[in-house]
Amino acid sequence: MRLIILFFSLLMTSFGLAQNEDLQESKKVQEKLNQFYLDEETTVLTAEDFENFEGLDFFPLSEKYVVEAKFICTPEEKPFEMPTTTERTPEYVKYAELHFVLAGDSLQLNVYQETSFKEDPELKDYLFIPFTDPTNGEETYGGGRYLDMKIPITKQVILDFNKAYNPYCAYNPKYSCPIPPIENDLPIAIKAGVKNFIPK
Repeated sequence: MRLIILFFSLLMTSFGLAQNEDLQESKKVQEKLNQFYLDEETTVLTAEDFENFEGLDFFPLSEKYVVEAKFICTPEEKPFEMPTTTERTPEYVKYAELHFVLAGDSLQLNVYQETSFKEDPELKDYLFIPFTDPTNGEETYGGGRYLDMKIPITKQVILDFNKAYNPYCAYNPKYSCPIPPIENDLPIAIKAGVKNFIPK
């Protein structure tokens, strides 16, 4: 649990209320993510991969993938078991929808909350956005990528795909990772955030 909290603490500031200035916040999040994997105390890499690991590979930072989104709560949703890469099926509930326009297309992503986090004071505000897009299996991890956010205080938030990251199982098969629901399959390529991990 400590590892989960530490990792989320790096990313839970991913959504602000205004456009990033010169993408500096995006850059800082990527740097923190890199530090997490480069630190022997926190990395989830296998011992073999860690020996030759020099850092994550990211798409170039781009303002194109920083968009304003409308946050619409969905309080009547029922909890469900989300499939993972193992037999584990954690319980989630759809918490909200994000409606936004990217490259001229009107898009939507569902936002989820793990029900067990509701009673945890350190994780009760954590929301989860797993998604897939056409880059998966080529430029990015085949199982999709994730974004995180805190429960916002406004109905308008900034969605920054430069902060998209891989699930742990992209680096180490011992981890159990949620599989993005089909509803969060974006039709356009998201060339932002972390790329696929290729061990050296």
